[in-house]
Amino acid sequence: MTITCFVAWRRVLAAALLAAPLAAWTQPSPLSRHLLIVVDGLRPDYVTAAVMPNLAALGRRGVVFARHHSVYPTVTRVNASSISTGAYPERHGLMGNSVFFPKVDPAKFLDTSNRGDLLKIAAAEGQLLTAPTLAQSLQAAGKKMLVVSSGSGGSAFLNNHTVSGGAILHPQFTLPESLGAEMKALGPVPAEDGPAGALDRYAVDAFLKVGLKQDPAVTVLWLGALDSTAHDAGIGAPETVAILRHVDREIKRLENGLKAAGLFETYDIWITSDHGFSTYTGGVDLSAVLKPHARTMADGSPRIVAGGGAIYVRDGDQAAVSAIVAALQAKAGVGAIFTRAAQPGSLTGSVPGSLSFEAARWSHDRSAQILFSPDWTDAANAHGWRGTTASGGTAGHGSSSPWDIHNTLIAAGPDLKRGITIQAPSANVDFAPTFLKLLNLTVPATVQGRPLDEALARGAALGAGAVRTMEHVARTADSSYTVTGLFSVLTTGGREYRYLDGTRVVRN
Repeated sequence: MTITCFVAWRRVLAAALLAAPLAAWTQPSPLSRHLLIVVDGLRPDYVTAAVMPNLAALGRRGVVFARHHSVYPTVTRVNASSISTGAYPERHGLMGNSVFFPKVDPAKFLDTSNRGDLLKIAAAEGQLLTAPTLAQSLQAAGKKMLVVSSGSGGSAFLNNHTVSGGAILHPQFTLPESLGAEMKALGPVPAEDGPAGALDRYAVDAFLKVGLKQDPAVTVLWLGALDSTAHDAGIGAPETVAILRHVDREIKRLENGLKAAGLFETYDIWITSDHGFSTYTGGVDLSAVLKPHARTMADGSPRIVAGGGAIYVRDGDQAAVSAIVAALQAKAGVGAIFTRAAQPGSLTGSVPGSLSFEAARWSHDRSAQILFSPDWTDAANAHGWRGTTASGGTAGHGSSSPWDIHNTLIAAGPDLKRGITIQAPSANVDFAPTFLKLLNLTVPATVQGRPLDEALARGAALGAGAVRTMEHVARTADSSYTVTGLFSVLTTGGREYRYLDGTRVVRN
């Protein structure tokens, strides 16, 4: 495995951040509104003047975040939940795209893309997410949050699952149902297997023609066509490039729609993604690793249940946990492995040669006993796009590879600086506290992200030395397997914020 991308990032972060005098915070315009466009699967290097000229132009007039991060596991519904709550899985409790709740089904994982499964979890557990949402904070202040999506019903729902103070507009459902008539006026819902990008266009229409009338303080507009196309066709394929061009046109159409409504000057537009993307090179046979430890519980359900890199050893047998981890460490194609912390707060896992759940911000009552990532390289695919992971299929995400973790954030608007690139780390957990600050609302104590002050027109820049990098190494007793966690640490306002940059595995 090579580490070219890590070296390049270290060089970027080694450059001194420009210091600026501390500026007093003054209130933004009370008319400001915030539109967060989540382009599912948008890698930062997709954004070029040749393919996405409108998005590139938006960056030139606003702010480009060079070190933005997805939340690990780098999958859609984990990041939808982190955008919604400003928290990591260790606090919001949505642990993967597929999740295990034995109260609902003791034999298999549930699909979080399915809103019905999410409702079952909420009924069985008493709550879906274990942290309050941005929408709830807005509702308490008499403001509204709007979610419009062409992605899965689950990702739309997780962005405002209590439907607090606003609405969800989705091809499959409308909440509150009273908005259904207005949605029907948009015309027939495009078929999921119809022309690529048609559902994205429908979502943009829904925002401009139905959503704007709700006067939302914050809107999350989720566009899903890029993700589904790249999964099927691959990174750099003609079909994927065509969808990038389509998304770029929709961004321009949004801007034109806001201008026509006389609202463009009141909107901060933030364009991000839920995760990056990698080319797949073939996955590990996990069933062979788990088969020696398979048993039946007293109720007839399986002892071992696995999905999305999470492995539940339901009887808590630590000997079985250690044996499974050892088998994974010996298996080419398996990358970083995470287990419960050796001691509270440690980045070292309880099983030798593993990182802790704390390193990944994944320690929760709902956590499995083991979490692992496929291994990765920075090799190029047939179209010249770098970044591979050892998974089955054509292309995707979910790993602790920097190609999956490093995602896009570009923003412009009245509350933002103009024409700058920010090298400080940021992440999807940072949106909620940023929007709350811009709206002069209290940030709940459960929020783990930070306001992106350095990007705000009235905010202070970060001083030199605010960012440092760190590594944490764990290895087996015989050093046959070594895993390194790589992190960026930002110090601001007397607090430290740690961002997972990726992991690296070496076998001897």
